[in-house]
Amino acid sequence: QAQMVESGGGSVQAGGSLQISCAASGVSASMVCMAWFRQAPGKEREGVAQIDAGDNVEYADSVKGRFSIFKDNTKNILYLQMNSLKLEDTATYYCAPDDWCAVLTRPDRLQVWGQGTLVNVTS
Repeated sequence: QAQMVESGGGSVQAGGSLQISCAASGVSASMVCMAWFRQAPGKEREGVAQIDAGDNVEYADSVKGRFSIFKDNTKNILYLQMNSLKLEDTATYYCAPDDWCAVLTRPDRLQVWGQGTLVNVTS
């Protein structure tokens, strides 16, 4: 059974950077589309970024140019480098395999596998 363990979240001032990671087991990140999505209190789930088996990446408009998704296939770890963080990036971030590779349009489809990692951007 697949398991995702997100880590690396924390508090950071607006304009700062943070890198979060997702250790995957039971699924090979090199062979499937992997996605990051986030959930903020009182807001709808939002797809953030995805990377497919060919390392093709896509980003939500809200994070394009600031976030970067990549993975280490040897360690089966997915990363999200977040730069120029804004207050509105505050959320719990989750990773998941996505057989549709459509997190940007259908984040609701994805199962929550792990506990997520909280990113809190402060002013």
